[in-house]
Amino acid sequence: MTLPALYLVFGLVLLVWSADRFVDGSAATARHFGMPPLLIGMVIVGFGTSAPEMFVSGLAAMRGNSGLALGNAYGSNIANITVILGIAALVAPITVHSQVLRKELPILTAVTGLAVVLVLDGDVSRLDGWVLLGVFGGLMGWTILQGLRHRADALGGQTEQELEAHPMTMGRGLFWMLLGLVLLIASSQLLVTGAVEIAQAFGVSDLLIGLTIVAVGTSLPELASSVMAARKGEHDIALGNVLGSNLFNTLAVVGIAAAIHPMDVPPEVISRDMGLMGVLTVSLFAIGWGFKGPGRVNRLEAILLLSVYVAYIVYLTAGATGQG
Repeated sequence: MTLPALYLVFGLVLLVWSADRFVDGSAATARHFGMPPLLIGMVIVGFGTSAPEMFVSGLAAMRGNSGLALGNAYGSNIANITVILGIAALVAPITVHSQVLRKELPILTAVTGLAVVLVLDGDVSRLDGWVLLGVFGGLMGWTILQGLRHRADALGGQTEQELEAHPMTMGRGLFWMLLGLVLLIASSQLLVTGAVEIAQAFGVSDLLIGLTIVAVGTSLPELASSVMAARKGEHDIALGNVLGSNLFNTLAVVGIAAAIHPMDVPPEVISRDMGLMGVLTVSLFAIGWGFKGPGRVNRLEAILLLSVYVAYIVYLTAGATGQG
C-alpha cells in the first residue's frame, strides 16, 4: 500500500512540475520562431496547463481504466468551478465582463450539453471522441481568429510580460520542452499506476479516485495560474483559465481518451457528476450577472462554491463507504 501511495504522490508532484517546465520551454521556443504572444498564451499555455489531464486520461484509457479517464476529466471540471474559482475569488473578488456572459459561457454550456447527449447511450465511442475533437478544433480556430483580429488582448499582454521577464535561449527552451514532455509521460504512468492500485486496495472504483485525488491534483496548474491572476487583478485571465480548462477537458481530454480506446460510462457519471457539472456551469450565469454594472464573483459566492465541493466529496466518500 505504501508503494502505490508514493507512486500517486510523486506522480502528481512530478506531473505538475513537468507541465510547468513544458509550458516554459514550449513558449520560449515558439517565441524564437516568431509566434505572436497572444497565440503562445492561447495555444501553448492553454494546452500546457491542461496537459496533466490530457496525459493522465489518455494513458488511463489506453490501459482500459475508463473510470479514471472520465473521472479525471469531469472531476477536474467540477473542481475548476468550485475550488479554483472559489479560492481565486477569496483572494480577490473577480469581475465578470459581459463578453464572458455573451460568448464564453454560452459556448461552454453548449459543449457541456453536447457531452451529456453523447454519453446518454452509456459509452463514449471512437466516433464520439472524434466528434468532440472536431468541435474542439473548430472552436480553437475560431478563437484564434477572433484573438488576432483584436490584438489589444489581456492574455497576449500578460504572455508578453512573462516572456520578457524570463528570457530563455532557443537551446534551453528546446531542452525544457522535450524534458517536460518525457516527464509528463513518465509521471502520468506513475500516477495512473498508483491510483488504480489504491482503488483496488480499498475496494473502491477508479472512477472515485479519478473524481477526487487525481482530478484535484491535475488541476493544480490552473489553480496556481488563477490565484496569481486574481492577486494581480487580471480578472479576465483568472476566469478565462477556468472556462478554457473546462472546454479543453470536455472536448479534447475526453475526445483524445475515447479516440485511443472507447469508454463505458457508468449511469452515476451521467446523473451525478455530469449533472453537477452542468448545474455549476449554468450557475455561473447567475453568479456573474451584474444588475448594476459588471457582475462579480464575490467572497460570499466563493465560499458557497467551495461548500458545494466539500458536500460533493462527502457525498462521494459516503457512497463509497456504503458500498464497501
